[in-house]
Amino acid sequence: MELGAFSISLSVKDINKSKLFYESLGFQIFGGEIKQNWLIMKNNNCIIGLFQGMFEKNILTFNPGWDENAKNLDSFTDIRDLQKQLKAKGINILSEADETSEGPASFTLEDPDGNPILIDQHR
Repeated sequence: MELGAFSISLSVKDINKSKLFYESLGFQIFGGEIKQNWLIMKNNNCIIGLFQGMFEKNILTFNPGWDENAKNLDSFTDIRDLQKQLKAKGINILSEADETSEGPASFTLEDPDGNPILIDQHR
């Protein structure tokens, strides 16, 4: 099962302090808008999102159709097919993607320890 590019979305208290901290670890801004309290930062193929005031917990994020540079992949498994495969395995989907639509969509689930996972297709 190919889930796409992986990143972790961190719920931060002060985006400016977090930005400086992760820059000291070698991360550079890859996307986002600090004035809107979110940044995507990258160190080689490691990707983190910094989000202030947007959600309670850190979230594991997968982006079907994208590589680690947010470039479109020629071939990928559509999010609706991934959702169907997981449901067939008995995985509980918390919020579902509309399986009758096409294009961008997302769904969420949790691992056995309650860690949120977002599958987020942008294309």
